[in-house]
Amino acid sequence: MADLTATAIPSGPRPRRRLSGRNIMIYGTLLIVSLYYILPLWVMVMTSLKGMPEIRMGSIFSPPVEITFQPWVKAWAEACTGLNCDGLSRGFWNSVRILIPSVILSIAVASVNGYALINWKFKGSEVFFTILIFGSFIPYQVMLYPIVILLREIGLYGSLSGLVIVHTIFGMPILTLLFRNYFSSIPEELFKAARVDGAGFWGIYFRIMLPMSLPIFVVAVILQVTGIWNDFLFGVVYTKPELYPMTVQLNNIVNSVQGVKEYNVNMAATLLTGLVPLTIYFISGKLFVRGIAAGAVKG
Repeated sequence: MADLTATAIPSGPRPRRRLSGRNIMIYGTLLIVSLYYILPLWVMVMTSLKGMPEIRMGSIFSPPVEITFQPWVKAWAEACTGLNCDGLSRGFWNSVRILIPSVILSIAVASVNGYALINWKFKGSEVFFTILIFGSFIPYQVMLYPIVILLREIGLYGSLSGLVIVHTIFGMPILTLLFRNYFSSIPEELFKAARVDGAGFWGIYFRIMLPMSLPIFVVAVILQVTGIWNDFLFGVVYTKPELYPMTVQLNNIVNSVQGVKEYNVNMAATLLTGLVPLTIYFISGKLFVRGIAAGAVKG
């Protein structure tokens, strides 16, 4: 038996696998697509690190001969965004004040909605869910003016609180769908066993559902952070100039018609505006994939 085993296993280095034509096509396509997306980012970063005399030379793809961070400083603290010339710093803190409560409120309400709709069904729950999901397909532009009137009547038009309410409401339908589908993948036996042990609505939610739902919460956070931070339409409609979020101030910097067009400052301002969602993606990317794979789009 020992001799047969020895002869059955080949010794020596394994032969190298040759790339087939199909693999070459796949890797080549991925490389081209990667370059397509990376090239604009490369141009933005390189331009933001150059002075205007070097930019005027026209070599947009080459790295800077002399690196300067002055465009970043000006974009953050000195660029004019309308009447104010304090850069993106004001808009950044406005965006943070909008983002944090909007994300917390929308995810908290949507997670309870999804939990109730899957485990504590009531009469008319399916109709309610259908209406809620239908709301996520209504174009935002249709609701702009009615919401303006509503916020004006309750005294919140032009305030950050009013914008937080808008983001919370518009984020709930799709998040409710995500949480409902994820909770449906959790074994029903756990829910029934908790009911037998005397756990109530909130006891099951906090002690069973929340500890098992980290991936879908990460998915919800990423979706909401990206959508709210990158929002321009709601920010420019429902707030006033001193409360504009970062994206609105970025638009004011890039589209300014006064003075010299400073492309390095524009590129630096664009990169600064995109740092928050990019950071969230890099930190929690694996959990995002786990959440999607574990049932975020199931059913």
